[in-house]
Amino acid sequence: MTTSRAQLPRRRGNGWLTAASVIVAVVLLLPVLLLPLTSSVPLWAWLPLLLLGLAALLWLILRRRRPWVRPAAVGLLVLAAVGAVVASQTLAVAPPVTGPDGKPVPGSIATMEKVDLGGSEQWITIRGQDETNPVLLNLGMGGPGGGGFFNSREFQPLEKHFTVGSWDEPGTGKSYGAVPFDQLDRDRFVDDATALANHLRQRFGQEKIVVYGVSWSSIIGIWPVQEHPELFHALVTSGQMVNTTENDRMGYELALKYLDDKGETRRAEKLRSNGPPPYHGDNVVRPYVAFLDVLNEIMGTPRYTLVAPLIPFFVPEYGYVDKVNHTRGLINSFNAVYPQLEGLDFARQAPTLEVPVFFFVGRHDVNAMPALVEEYYDVLSAPDKNLIWLEGGHGLGSAENKDVFVDVMLEQVRPLTQ
Repeated sequence: MTTSRAQLPRRRGNGWLTAASVIVAVVLLLPVLLLPLTSSVPLWAWLPLLLLGLAALLWLILRRRRPWVRPAAVGLLVLAAVGAVVASQTLAVAPPVTGPDGKPVPGSIATMEKVDLGGSEQWITIRGQDETNPVLLNLGMGGPGGGGFFNSREFQPLEKHFTVGSWDEPGTGKSYGAVPFDQLDRDRFVDDATALANHLRQRFGQEKIVVYGVSWSSIIGIWPVQEHPELFHALVTSGQMVNTTENDRMGYELALKYLDDKGETRRAEKLRSNGPPPYHGDNVVRPYVAFLDVLNEIMGTPRYTLVAPLIPFFVPEYGYVDKVNHTRGLINSFNAVYPQLEGLDFARQAPTLEVPVFFFVGRHDVNAMPALVEEYYDVLSAPDKNLIWLEGGHGLGSAENKDVFVDVMLEQVRPLTQ
C-alpha cells in the first residue's frame, strides 16, 4: 500500500505529461490536416506528410508508457508540420481555369508569377480562358494591405471574356517584403500600378486595359488613371473612397449613435475615449477598427477582427507564411499608409478623369458613404460616367450584386475595349 501511494504522484505526472504531449501533437498535426483545404499542395506531397503525422500521433498514444516515445513522436510531428509549411510555400500554384465540366479550359491561362515593379519583385496572378481577350487589372481589396489574391475569385464569371490580372500590392501577402513600409506612399503605389499596367499591356499586346479597385484600391485606381489616362479603357470601382477623413467622421458618428441606441454603454465609451478620426500615432489601426467593426455590424457583415485573419486561409495561392504575412500586412500597411490619406478629397483633387468611369455603390453602405460618392459623381467630368446601385453594402458578395456587376462589365465595359 505504501509503495502504491508513492507511485500515484508519478503516475499522475505521467498522465498529465502524456495529455500535454497529445495536445501538442494535435496542434502540430493541424497544418498537415488543413493543407488540402487551404493550399494548392498536390496529393502526392500531402499524403506522405499526413501518414507521417498520423503514425506519430498513434505511436504517441499507443506507446505512451515508454518515456522516450513522447519526444520522438513529437519530433516526428514537428518534422511533418515543418514539411507542411515548406510544401505550402514551394508548391503553391494558381488553380486552373475550369469549364462547366470542372476540367481545365483548353488554351486558358492560370499563372502566379513575380514581376519587377520599380526595382522590387511583386506577385500577380493572371487568369482567363483566352489570352486574346481584353485585360482587366484587379488592384486588390480593401485595406491598405488587402492584396488582390483573395478577391480575384469575384472575377471568375468574367474569365471567359477578360484576362484578369490580380495584384498583391507591396506590403501584403506574397509581396509582403517587396518594399519597406516607410517607403509606401502615393508615388510608390502610382508608379507600381502604372508599371504593372504597362507590363500587362506589353505581355498581351494591348494598347489599353481596364482597371478595377474596391475601397482602398479604388483610391489606387483613380491616381494612375488621372496621371496616365492613355493606358486605360475604363476605370471600374466598388465602394469608391472619395474623402477618407469626412467618410470616417461620418462612420464614427453613425457607429456611436448605433451603440447609444442599443444601450451598449461600454462599447460607446470606448469609441468616445478614442475620439473622432483622423487618428495619429504608431498604431492607428486599433481605433479605426473599433468603429469599423460597428459599421460592419450595422451592415450585417463579419467584424474586421474576425475576417482579417481568416481571409488569407482561403487563398490557395498562399503558403502558410504568406497567410500570416497577409494579416501582418493589413496591420502594418494600414498603420504606414492610412494616415497619409488624411487630406484626400477627389472632388477637389480629381474633378476630371479622361476615361469612362463606372462606380458600383452599395445603397446601404456605411463604410464608403454613398452620399460622398454621389457628390463626387455630380462634379466629376469624364467622357462617360455611370453610377450603378447595389443592394446592401459595397461588396459583390450577394448573387444579385454579382449578376449586376457581370452584366455591366459585359454589356457596357467590354465594348469599350473593342
